[in-house]
Amino acid sequence: MLNVNHASCEELDSLDGLKGHGFEIVRYRDERGHFDSLRQLNEVPGLSGKIDRQTLAKLTV
Repeated sequence: MLNVNHASCEELDSLDGLKGHGFEIVRYRDERGHFDSLRQLNEVPGLSGKIDRQTLAKLTV
């Protein structure tokens, strides 16, 4: 499990479903604070509706 509130850009990019989005996730987190739920990933620019269930199963907050 990878915690989206503590993972680095590189760690997030290592997941197939998030490749190329690690920087945006970390930038969003740095600007707005920690994620309260995985659903908030849909608010990250470029990610809305793109994260599959397999990827979500590997993430936690």
